[in-house]
Amino acid sequence: MKQIRLKLAARPARVIFGHPWVFSGEIETPPRIADGDAAELLDTRGRSLGCGIWNAKSQIVWRKFSSALCDWNEEFIAAALEKAVSKRVPAPASRRIVWSEADSLPGLVVDRFEDSLVVQALTAGTDKMLPFIAGWLDKNLSPKEIIFRNDAPSRRFEGLENSISFYKNRPHEPRWFEIDGVRYFLDLANGQKTGFYLDQREQHANVAKYARGKTVLDACCNQGGFSFQCAKAGAAGTLGIDISEFAVETCRRNATENGFENCAFETANLFDWFGANRERKFDVIVLDPPPFARSKSALEGALRGYKELNLRALKMLNPGGILATYSCSQRVGLEKYIDVVSRAAHDAKRNVSLLEITGQPEDHPCLLNFPESHYLKGLILRAE
Repeated sequence: MKQIRLKLAARPARVIFGHPWVFSGEIETPPRIADGDAAELLDTRGRSLGCGIWNAKSQIVWRKFSSALCDWNEEFIAAALEKAVSKRVPAPASRRIVWSEADSLPGLVVDRFEDSLVVQALTAGTDKMLPFIAGWLDKNLSPKEIIFRNDAPSRRFEGLENSISFYKNRPHEPRWFEIDGVRYFLDLANGQKTGFYLDQREQHANVAKYARGKTVLDACCNQGGFSFQCAKAGAAGTLGIDISEFAVETCRRNATENGFENCAFETANLFDWFGANRERKFDVIVLDPPPFARSKSALEGALRGYKELNLRALKMLNPGGILATYSCSQRVGLEKYIDVVSRAAHDAKRNVSLLEITGQPEDHPCLLNFPESHYLKGLILRAE
């Protein structure tokens, strides 16, 4: 590779301890390098900290992809893709096969849904290499289709335009997919994120083990994963709540397709619904809201929101009931989330025991020195 080097400024930087990001104010002198190209990073003593992708348009100007001296080229990317895929074999037909920095491919997300691939390029370096990446995936995985979901809001921070497109211009037709024994009608080109929340697949089944013969509230149900797995496990009845009318109609369609007659769904703002249904009781309640803390300034409001939801859910649980509560807000760490739920339990005057602490599945790995990769956390609780 070209010997393009960056040097850290004389101020604290997490990258010294293995974090893969460098911010604009942490570089001594910006290099003359094209956005999306590779550069070696040196500490203040001139020691190498590895190679990363440069982007002057982003607040995160350098993203590490290798501890060794190497270039961001087809050879490196092919090897990283091969390693990412091999780590996930054997695996379910629908799962994540590439997860950004955790697979040494900053900004690249690839989800597999049976014979379809959904690809997101969230950084300039990945976007630049997308034609090669798509060709490699097509050649080595032989999918029926590849959908480019380059419509994530975070792309604008990299100076990238948003778009949805298709490999070799083969448009996607929404259709039925089977995930863990349940059929879902998915629109992979227009659904949230990459079409389905694959990071919660394991938890759908995990919560279901508590649901046999029980009444279940699936709050923020989205596509109904918790409802359907609980119904499949023999729940007495499930009720899914979501603010999206489209999501609720899709859930009803999925329930009919699968023959789940004991699954009901309602369109409502969850906070309003809790306020209007204070007298209702359930044996199992699932709280799986969207991220509340999308920015640092939103953190305090997010913590108040999480506390209020958990408080209202705990008041709705029958004695001995199960609360499965999740946060996908990266800025809300596990310790902070436990504290929030503990305060909610105190205010609800419930004696609550911790049964499980949950995290991300194996196909969404977390890097130990990269807390941003550890966004999903959950608690399984029993309230007396």
